[in-house]
Amino acid sequence: MIEWRDMPAFSGSVPVNDIEPRVSGHQAVPCLISDIRDALSKAGVDPDAPGLDDLKPVDHFHTGGAPATEALLKQLDITARTRVLDIGCGIGGVARLVAQKAGAHVTGLDVSAEFTRTADTLSRMTGLSDKTTFHTGDALAMAVTDESFDLALMFHVGMTIEDKNRLFAEVARVLAPGGTFALFDVMRTSQRALTFPLPWAETRETAFVDRPWVYRNAARDAGLDWVGTRDRTEPAKAAFNRAFETSRRIGAPPPVGPHLLMRGKAETKVSHYLSHIYACDIAPVEMIFRKPA
Repeated sequence: MIEWRDMPAFSGSVPVNDIEPRVSGHQAVPCLISDIRDALSKAGVDPDAPGLDDLKPVDHFHTGGAPATEALLKQLDITARTRVLDIGCGIGGVARLVAQKAGAHVTGLDVSAEFTRTADTLSRMTGLSDKTTFHTGDALAMAVTDESFDLALMFHVGMTIEDKNRLFAEVARVLAPGGTFALFDVMRTSQRALTFPLPWAETRETAFVDRPWVYRNAARDAGLDWVGTRDRTEPAKAAFNRAFETSRRIGAPPPVGPHLLMRGKAETKVSHYLSHIYACDIAPVEMIFRKPA
């Protein structure tokens, strides 16, 4: 059994700087579970017993949503015995999908206490609380023993973490020999200035969008082997086009969606993000690394 010490937000001793509180503040959405329940009701779903499909539009808060989650997971060997860590788990959508599909137990970690509380509640509502556990804490100082996990996942989290070397070192520490680190982040493809706000950051002070080589170098220095990289720009564009077509057809965004997590600035954030994707300034990219056995 994994021994995880419950810690306050920003586990470890003291935050290295004030970035973590600002990131958590950006992610904080008051009464989030109430907003989700209200949205489910508007969508004609029983808010006391939603299915994973009902939650997917809000559960997977990254480019491409649940299909992007599944695209990365299909490349991984996950069984009921795999010990899975979801870094920056948000409200737990990835964890619940892995638990349902593979039967594995998934431990989620997020800097936002509001997100982890919501993740716990949604897992209870979907009957997956026995397969998922969520903790509030810092990805740069995880309060767990060495070699505790066989697989670490990370979806759209690295853009909020400045110290990639420390991140990869910590992931390498908690991975068992032969373990895998699979991530999906937005990465730099030009040096042009970004326009804020973006879905993951209100200002440039909490945005750390780096080039792919930064990730590979950090992984190498942490002793992780690079397995592969895949640019997901075209699937992302197609996903956005489908979402816009759905909104156009019904005259408004569907009740359940990522806008619930963006505090009233969804249209502006998505517009800025898409403008940079089409300008080839940034790209959603998958990367997979492995710890030597």
